[in-house]
Amino acid sequence: MKRVLEQTADGSATLFIPEMDEHYHSVKGARTESQHIFVDMGLKALTKDRVRVLEVGFGTGLNALLTLQATDELNVAVDYIGIELYPLSWEMVNALNYSDSPLFELLHTIPWEQPTIISNKFTLTKVEDDINKLFVEQGIDKKEEINKPFDLIYFDAFAPEKQPEMWSQELFDSLYNALNDGGVLTTYCAKGVVRRMLQAAGFKVERLAGPPGGKREILRATKI
Repeated sequence: MKRVLEQTADGSATLFIPEMDEHYHSVKGARTESQHIFVDMGLKALTKDRVRVLEVGFGTGLNALLTLQATDELNVAVDYIGIELYPLSWEMVNALNYSDSPLFELLHTIPWEQPTIISNKFTLTKVEDDINKLFVEQGIDKKEEINKPFDLIYFDAFAPEKQPEMWSQELFDSLYNALNDGGVLTTYCAKGVVRRMLQAAGFKVERLAGPPGGKREILRATKI
């Protein structure tokens, strides 16, 4: 699929897919959105000194970059697993100018399916696969990289109307089971149907204020 580079309202860039009429990040601010939804409302909501993170949709790597940058500030070690069915080339991601740090390039150029130490507080495993095949059709015991329970899930799939197969009750049930007790799932999508599916899976769901200048509400779901 063709992807087009576009600037967002906070000055950071994102990618647009004309075929889907969909952006990778909010046009109100790519970096602002990711920082607020996933780091501020997700990672910072946990009190553990070591956290296993699952990202549904590795995409441009922006969520991983911001999480990596937060590890020193929060004094937390992160084992980060990103699942992506359609990986982007480093050349395309580099054009977004998210960071000139060699660590950001490393996030994109390390081998897939291989745990790699990025820093003394951040280990990344990228999995090139379909989240539904891993968690719904096969079950999490079928792939070593995702066999252990998670503490935090960044649910960053494309919008439900663009990618409905990613927003099913079966998947949310499986993700609930993949979390440790007290684990958290955060997502930008605050639609009622998504909130009800999360609740049906067993989550306690909160509607929180969205990122500055962006969506009015987001969702944070906690396994209780």
